[in-house]
Amino acid sequence: MIDSMIQRLLDAPVRKHGLSLERRIDLCRSCVETLMPTVDDWIDAGARGKQCPNRIDVVAEELLSGPLIAVRLLRLLEQSFSDLLLYGYTRLPQPEALHHERRIHGKPLLPIFPTLSLWDRLIFRGISADAVLMERTDPRKRHYALYRQLQDTSVSKISLVLGAGNVSSVPFSDAIHKSLVCGHQVILKMNPVNAYLKPIFERAFAPLFQEGLLVAIEGDSQVGQALVDHPAVDDVHLTGSAHTHDRIVWGDDPQEVLSRKKAGTPRLTKPVTSELGNVSPWIIVPGVYSTKELTSQAMHMAASIANNAGFNCLATRVIVTCQNWPQRTEFLRLLQQSLQSIPKRPAYYPGALERYRRFTQTNIDPDDSGCLPYRLLESQSIDQNPLVFEEESFTCVCVETPLASQTASQFLDEAVAFCNLRLPGTLCASVSFPKKFAEQKRRVISQALGTLRYGCVSVNQWSALAYSLLTPPWGGAPGASLEDAQSGIGYVHNTYLLERVEKTVLYGPLVNFPKPVWFPGHRNALRVGRELIGLYHQPSNHRLLKLFQHALIGC
Repeated sequence: MIDSMIQRLLDAPVRKHGLSLERRIDLCRSCVETLMPTVDDWIDAGARGKQCPNRIDVVAEELLSGPLIAVRLLRLLEQSFSDLLLYGYTRLPQPEALHHERRIHGKPLLPIFPTLSLWDRLIFRGISADAVLMERTDPRKRHYALYRQLQDTSVSKISLVLGAGNVSSVPFSDAIHKSLVCGHQVILKMNPVNAYLKPIFERAFAPLFQEGLLVAIEGDSQVGQALVDHPAVDDVHLTGSAHTHDRIVWGDDPQEVLSRKKAGTPRLTKPVTSELGNVSPWIIVPGVYSTKELTSQAMHMAASIANNAGFNCLATRVIVTCQNWPQRTEFLRLLQQSLQSIPKRPAYYPGALERYRRFTQTNIDPDDSGCLPYRLLESQSIDQNPLVFEEESFTCVCVETPLASQTASQFLDEAVAFCNLRLPGTLCASVSFPKKFAEQKRRVISQALGTLRYGCVSVNQWSALAYSLLTPPWGGAPGASLEDAQSGIGYVHNTYLLERVEKTVLYGPLVNFPKPVWFPGHRNALRVGRELIGLYHQPSNHRLLKLFQHALIGC
């Protein structure tokens, strides 16, 4: 089966005709049209697969984290490919930024959100994002190598994408990046947890399958290993845990892994890129927050813990507070209250119960519906309870740890050092700043945002927003290696096709308006999601007006 599937790729006409920018644009447009009729099947299958077939909030979540991201990704790539064809570069939101250079911690910034299209300034009010480039990078040469790669229309490599099982947008966005951006043929190995999506993907992205750019396959780890080892596969991209990465790259036996790492002789010698796990922190800087601000930030954090029942690599795992912050007790009360108000979800992901018990040090059983409670462990110390800080729980458990700092600036320095040095992973982190501190300590904030060693740092927001916007590059911080993969090597999304990116910094207000559609308890999330995907599909002022009406109803 594997050999015949690979032979189909080798015989595909795209290998002879190549993949021009014009063809890439056509494929983006065609995929939007073939995807839209699959939306209901896609999100209903997701809700069933997560054991919540009749939960409107879960169906809405599946829409927001699946088909909506797909259509947005295709539209943004269509725009970037069109820009490259017309101008020779992708048009950034603020072109003047190339001539009036901004920096953070001495490194150049490029604005990457809101985009010039898709009504982002209206829909995502108050949200912006910058790409922080590596030192000694000329922003005007931000994608020269990638553009040269895109000018080479030949298709001669086969990439294996080992898909994630938790969020439906991950496998297809990785596959689209490898096919339409990198110009490779792709074998998408579905994760057994969400293999039910394979026939839906084959319909939704039919133009890519018909072009010979994409094939999908189900199977267990043995199938995955056979694909990894197949001589026709040129490179591998995986989303999963650091343990999975090491097993694929270095081997199954712990002693073999150690000896191979010491000798620098990986079992897998093909190029490997990855997006791996993270013990994601959220730092809340002490100061005076209004009740509205404190409540909003508590809801942000609750959403980041409870979304997808906690089975997210970017879920908040550690909340870092200041021990002498006068509002700490009230904030934790609001956060616990928010978590208790969210309907529980079945623990659908394999191994969840065992991990939950291990991280909470309890023998809890799921309730009659198979659900586990969202759990926030307060006043935890890394010395007394190292497990929750040193390993990603990948379940709905989060800890709060207070630092004994004397001032807000000292706290921020110590919190940044704590996250960089004590928490594994470099994928994403969030920081909340009180207004007065944000106004008076801009240099201190710039230093902190520049020093945090994460691929995405979000201000007052959950980093899932940066993931979903797709213009930000998504991946671990640079510096990972096969020996120490951290949160992965390389990045995806990145629809402006930027190079030499160190991180994304996303900015947002303490209180979002309208209420974010990903907040638990949003009364109209499904309708808002449907209107937004409809707007991306067939833009009109009427659709935009309906979107705002439904967004306001959800407040």
